[in-house]
Amino acid sequence: MLFASSDSYIQFRVKDVTEQPKPEPQKPLQKEQDNFKFQIVYLLPILASLLFGLGCAYLLVPQQSQVIPVTPFPDDTASGPPSNALYFVVLIAISATVFYFLIKRKSKNLIKGLIIVALTTASMLLSLVYLSAILVFFPPIDNLWVLIALSIAFTVLFDLAIFRLGSVARNVAVVAIGGALGIFFGFSIPLFSAVLILAFLAVYDVIAVYKGPVGKIAASSGLDQLQGLSFSFKDIQMGLGDLVFYSMLMGVMFFSFLPNIVPTAMAIVGILAGSIITFFALEKKGIFPGLPFPIMLGLALGLITGFLL
Repeated sequence: MLFASSDSYIQFRVKDVTEQPKPEPQKPLQKEQDNFKFQIVYLLPILASLLFGLGCAYLLVPQQSQVIPVTPFPDDTASGPPSNALYFVVLIAISATVFYFLIKRKSKNLIKGLIIVALTTASMLLSLVYLSAILVFFPPIDNLWVLIALSIAFTVLFDLAIFRLGSVARNVAVVAIGGALGIFFGFSIPLFSAVLILAFLAVYDVIAVYKGPVGKIAASSGLDQLQGLSFSFKDIQMGLGDLVFYSMLMGVMFFSFLPNIVPTAMAIVGILAGSIITFFALEKKGIFPGLPFPIMLGLALGLITGFLL
């Protein structure tokens, strides 16, 4: 599941232009990115992932005493939160670099195998977590064997959607796992560590897109080999990592400030506003990091509202 966050970017996919009229000789060729114009519909996958994640968050509310630790350093020490943030960034940077070199070496089977293992593991983990929360409401079937059987079934369905059932099913599965995995992180990671992790990742995302492995993967047309770690919607291609960390931000606000839901709502507003800014930047740049603006505005609005209220 850590491989998912190596694709935190939004990249414009150039439309086929073979049927368009040729430009006049005196006029310069139009830049590829000028073909892309932001429309409000581009926010739909982001909003869908956040809303699905919000539903997952409500399932976990009764289990707040059963947090699964995913950070190696304690949050109640001065060095804990920055160490956790650095830990996440290093893992993601290593994952992205590994994928870049495998793409460069044209190791398609190994790439696909790693993606299958990563997504299957994530799906199984999330199935166990959320199904255990659901089965609490059904005491007659709330036992370990039912939980395992249902988790395996959901994992198989997820793998079929990602790798066998076509682009529509794959996009739905990616949007859902982005929301669910982000909420799991927001549930499991304490507030200060989560804030620093998101801030560090927003900075790393800029470096990874313009100077690091993510931009090189996009430039080498290696995205087609990373199905499941990204999804296409109309004229854009967005990384799974973007959805995961948007949802993680929302989840952190949700679990940190309950029962007050206003910080969560303001975080969602910030994420969507930052995404709009990102899409407008995409019109000019053609490729743009997906985390900085949504994370910056989402954290600012969520934290300010949470601490003020």
